[in-house]
Amino acid sequence: MMEPLIAIDLPVELYKSGKVREMFDLGQEYLMVATDRISAFDHILPNGIPYKGAVLNQISLFWFDMVKGIIDNHTLVSDISQFPENLREFKALDKRAVVVKKAKPLPVECIVRGYLSGSGWKEYQQMGSVCGLELPGGLEESSMLPEPIFTPSTKAETGHDVNVSFEKAAEIVGEEIATTLQTKSLEIYQKAASYARDRGIIIADTKFEFGIYNDEVILIDEVLTPDSSRFWPLDDYMPGRPQKSFDKQYVRDYLLSINWGKEPPVPTLPADVIKETSRKYLEAYEKLTGKKLEVET
Repeated sequence: MMEPLIAIDLPVELYKSGKVREMFDLGQEYLMVATDRISAFDHILPNGIPYKGAVLNQISLFWFDMVKGIIDNHTLVSDISQFPENLREFKALDKRAVVVKKAKPLPVECIVRGYLSGSGWKEYQQMGSVCGLELPGGLEESSMLPEPIFTPSTKAETGHDVNVSFEKAAEIVGEEIATTLQTKSLEIYQKAASYARDRGIIIADTKFEFGIYNDEVILIDEVLTPDSSRFWPLDDYMPGRPQKSFDKQYVRDYLLSINWGKEPPVPTLPADVIKETSRKYLEAYEKLTGKKLEVET
């Protein structure tokens, strides 16, 4: 198994460093690099997950291409041989980096929920609603919702994102843009969820990010990956309980099992958890695309 890529130093300006991605300024465009870092409970863990960054990038490219008839996206160049000449020698960029448009991110995160899980399930048990949207009674944990729902959130200065109503989202970005975000998010989710289900994966919920480029709303960041979505195996699906997953819930479950208090120091993951998490990411890619992931080792 290859060594995970935790950090990368390139001869271009680092514009922004996130929990997983590094953004480099190329002048007219950005270079977005998906590392193998993994975060849980708002902390970056000491270990990386081999192949994770390549999986995230390649799954995003797969979906961007599939839904381009619904909305344009930020992707420009994904083939390392077409990158700026001073970057082509960095083989670690292969499969895990993409040159993207310089869009202005919108300050609303667009969450679509097709199933009752996570914080949505907790709220439903107490209030009979999810993010203020009333749902029918009698639903169980992991139940499929009568129809997918759009539940936007905003970025908090620190810590978790904050769920907001559609009306609040419209106050932030304007009624027209908020309506576009809602419509496009639901369209993308429904197309992707139908496709994935035919390949044995339930997309329980997902988060989209959008930006403005040339006065148009476009899809940016990552899309429908195991980091931005809950992926469940269809053949094991059973309402009334938590589900197995292809996403990083496996890592969260391990951290909960050792009773970590979600504060520093951040624990190191054991080798077997790293290996199984890597396998889950690769399996998600292979199930969705029907291809093996070929990466530099």
